[in-house]
Amino acid sequence: MIVAGAAVQGTAHLARGQGCQDAFKAVGLDGAAVLAVADGAGGRERSALGSHIAVDAACRVLAEGIPRAGDAPEVWTRWIARAGARVVEEYRRAVEGVLSAATAPGDPVEAGALAATLAAAVLRPPWVAFVSVGDCFATVLTRGPAGTGPDAGARERCHLVLPPPAPGAPETVFLSSPGAALRLRSFALWDPGLSGVVLATDGCAALTLDHPSVRELPPEAGPLPSERFFCGLAATLRANGGDAAPLRALLSGPGAARTGDDLTVLCALTDGG
Repeated sequence: MIVAGAAVQGTAHLARGQGCQDAFKAVGLDGAAVLAVADGAGGRERSALGSHIAVDAACRVLAEGIPRAGDAPEVWTRWIARAGARVVEEYRRAVEGVLSAATAPGDPVEAGALAATLAAAVLRPPWVAFVSVGDCFATVLTRGPAGTGPDAGARERCHLVLPPPAPGAPETVFLSSPGAALRLRSFALWDPGLSGVVLATDGCAALTLDHPSVRELPPEAGPLPSERFFCGLAATLRANGGDAAPLRALLSGPGAARTGDDLTVLCALTDGG
């Protein structure tokens, strides 16, 4: 399995002298990979630390007790729901520990100082399971029959399975928000052609998602994953053995600079051609 990721400081953050508030982490296991990306709240001074705590907690919890590839759907859905709740608990426990150590006795401990959103995934083909709090998003890659010809069955496609919030959606939920565990999204997908998963922070939306009009669909169809970005990235990473330099170049290019926000992409790919 090929795992690659990159985080790039946003131009707006650079102009303000503000460091990158995103974080990512991946853990490779026997026949599986655990991935996590987090996006710190822009107005919180210590949110970068919160992002690192979030991805550490997610990878630690989700690496435990991963179901087998042949297990039933209910096994996967129960496991990821319970693991997601534990991720929130572990994040809050770690944040409170950090703040308690840095706060004078008797002063209130405000977990929101380290607010972050999170998207995490466990890839064990043909399964992929997700945990999400906030506005990070996820795309899966699959291979399957499409059209005719000798290469028809090898065509790779991308599917936006965890979309970012729609414009006008309610205020962003953070791991530190009250009731975050109740607003957590968790689900598992099975696909015999599953060939990869890509996680991204919300700053990447303009670079990686297409307006539905690109495919002659109405606006209510919502954003669509850019095949040029996702399938092109997968092909490049397989060809170079997982060297993340081309990904970092994409996130640093002129198209990415439009958002001004930090950009983070992390992916795991089956290494079959």
